Amino acid sequence: MVLSKTASKSDDSIHSTFASRYVRNSIPRFEMPKNSIPKEAAYQIINDELKFDGNPRLNLASFVTTWMEPECDKLMMESINKNNVEMEQYPVTTDLQNRCVNMIARLFNAPLGDGEAAIGVGTVGSSEAVMLAGLAFKRQWQNKRKAQGLPYDKPNIVTGANIQVCLEKFARYFEVELKEVKLSEGYYVMDPEKAVEMVDENTICVVAILGSTLTGEFEDVKLLNDLLVEKNKKTGWDTPIHVDAASGGFIAPFLYPELEWDFRLPLVKSINVSGHKYGLVYAGIGWVVWRTKTDLPDELIFHINYLGADQPTFTLNFSKGSSQVIAQYYQLIRLGFEGYRNVMDICRENMMVLKQGLEKTGRFNIVSKENGVPLVAFSLKDSSLHNEFEVAEMLRRFGWIIPAYKMPADAEHVTVLRVVIRDDFSRNLAERLVSDFEKVLHELDMLPSRIHDRMANGTVNGVKKTPEEMQREVTSYWKKFVETKKNKNTITK
Repeated sequence: MVLSKTASKSDDSIHSTFASRYVRNSIPRFEMPKNSIPKEAAYQIINDELKFDGNPRLNLASFVTTWMEPECDKLMMESINKNNVEMEQYPVTTDLQNRCVNMIARLFNAPLGDGEAAIGVGTVGSSEAVMLAGLAFKRQWQNKRKAQGLPYDKPNIVTGANIQVCLEKFARYFEVELKEVKLSEGYYVMDPEKAVEMVDENTICVVAILGSTLTGEFEDVKLLNDLLVEKNKKTGWDTPIHVDAASGGFIAPFLYPELEWDFRLPLVKSINVSGHKYGLVYAGIGWVVWRTKTDLPDELIFHINYLGADQPTFTLNFSKGSSQVIAQYYQLIRLGFEGYRNVMDICRENMMVLKQGLEKTGRFNIVSKENGVPLVAFSLKDSSLHNEFEVAEMLRRFGWIIPAYKMPADAEHVTVLRVVIRDDFSRNLAERLVSDFEKVLHELDMLPSRIHDRMANGTVNGVKKTPEEMQREVTSYWKKFVETKKNKNTITK
């Protein structure tokens, strides 16, 4: 069963103008063609269709990297035919992955001695990484409960309602109850005190998010750790913490080095991070690292030998490309600590340019915090005449892809727009985006339907008007509207 939906409502064939010089007949849309076609025709058919995708550079909904240096692009293309799982055949690639794991573990202050190897693995993305970490916690908890002769059939995990969908998938796929701390207006991350209150003897871990998808805010992992330490002392439990640092793991060490969120906190047993977000690599590469070897149960690690030698593996999938691993290593040694810090500094500066520009319009409330992932989440001060979804839709006319969404429970009444600032989002783009916001808002204000709404409400720009004043406003608008149409027609002729 195909789960995704197609956008096209046309017939079951693909027709191509340019490819017609090679192909006389149309190509079936949903079944394999009976005959081969020239490579030029296949390329042109696909290339023509892909032109209707959005521009990745203007996709400000995504945290995922959309630009890398040409030298790294070249390395990726040169290694695109390598299967990362074949460690015996590609020992250097395997070594590069191990170097990345060790660099990232040390970046997160893992308690490693001189020459001691870190425990971790490269994944397709943070979704796989979160599930691997969750499986390790579940198995650790089950083993301990079995040893104590206690029931082990009702594990749960505690997190905030602002979680990314990968945690919901983990809970559903691996039969773990998901206990969510609800949000409230003005506080859109997990409350550590409420989270610890929800912990019981069946809690396999508490998940803290370093960089909420909704607002970019870092949750208070230090406070969560301290509160959980106290509860563990009182109850005799040893409930641990996993940090989902998918977005913030490659930001906090460089912008907020004094912030304690990682393995400096004793209850943090594992951390995941997305290399394809602020790790600055194309999708998809993620990483998960554990505090010590004892935090990853041995029975979860498989050993295979049918590829030429004994190879330990702990992944949900098997085969995957090597390109992203090699690209991650390139970025780590190419940029170094200084380079990553410079990139994150610039992202934050451009975030401030956008934030200040939006504030100057006087039309938006900024929901996101300045400290966290470099993004701006904001909502309209007055959504009685037009809402955030309409703004997002009209911005697509300028090429911008900006999401509008409602907050999770219990803040569903709050709707926000969100702009993610990535490495390839310049100050010029930030200033242009503000200008396009102003154009869109002006156009929405001038729509005829909105004029009638204003007349019904008896207000203009929030100012109460008499019926006579409202009539003059509407008449003035329509005069301008008709005059603009006349001028456009004259120019066209």
